[in-house]
Amino acid sequence: MIASSLHHPNIVPLLGFCIDPEEGLFLVYKYVSGGSLDRHLHEKKKKGIKGVSALPWSVRYKVALGIAQAIAYLHNGTERCVVHRDIKPSNILLSSKKIPKLCDFGLATWTSAPSVPFLCKTVKGTFGYLAPEYFQHGKISDKTDVYAFGVVLLELVTGRKPIEPRRPSGEDNLVLWAKSLLQKGKGAVEELLDPAVKCTFRNAAQMSRMAQAAATCVSSEESRRPSMIEIISMLRGEEEPIYSARKKLNHSGISDCYTQLEQTKSEMNGHLALAMLGVSELEDDDLLYCR
Repeated sequence: MIASSLHHPNIVPLLGFCIDPEEGLFLVYKYVSGGSLDRHLHEKKKKGIKGVSALPWSVRYKVALGIAQAIAYLHNGTERCVVHRDIKPSNILLSSKKIPKLCDFGLATWTSAPSVPFLCKTVKGTFGYLAPEYFQHGKISDKTDVYAFGVVLLELVTGRKPIEPRRPSGEDNLVLWAKSLLQKGKGAVEELLDPAVKCTFRNAAQMSRMAQAAATCVSSEESRRPSMIEIISMLRGEEEPIYSARKKLNHSGISDCYTQLEQTKSEMNGHLALAMLGVSELEDDDLLYCR
């Protein structure tokens, strides 16, 4: 059982399990009182739900760095590389002190080593977060998680969901919309930024680094995506990762041309039915029971 072997401050700890004769195995995780990142980012405007104030930038950055460290631990800090396969805001819980915790390892799998892919027969996960090579060919590696984390970074920056059908054409897909904006370079981050977040001189550099990190993560080519260790370095602004120099990214961090984006969009639409296979949303993100 993968969950029982994980011990990291940014991963929800497994407390135990129970077996029901009719329902089967249930895993019991520690209660996390702050709710899910999805709730804080996307439910603040829903009617009938007690108001949730917009997450300040300091918390968003804290979430990005904390979850990046959790995923890096999965990929490099365990006996065998663990691929989560379902990185998304509803699987990220916040403590009362807004410490991010990654949860729900129901789809997690081991791989022989980081960046060593393997094929699976059944594609499972959540549409909008699935890497192209995964939902098209069933190819899994640590770069599958890197792509999904890039989408989460874009959600933290923009406050948008990955797929919003009601938006105008060209803006309904978060990844494609963000990439097209970031290609412009100067002023792109300001256009991407969630209106509920105030851009100041103090946090502008963090916003730019997060947007750049997101852009590299969601490359349609898995070989162009950085490792989670490199992403942590980018988010912290410690130094430019070797990855970026090797791939000769432009200053906005984008390596894909617009034609590739359009091709990816077409492929995503064509594989929608396949990508929709998988896990249904849990109704209560604070108390997890995973089959």
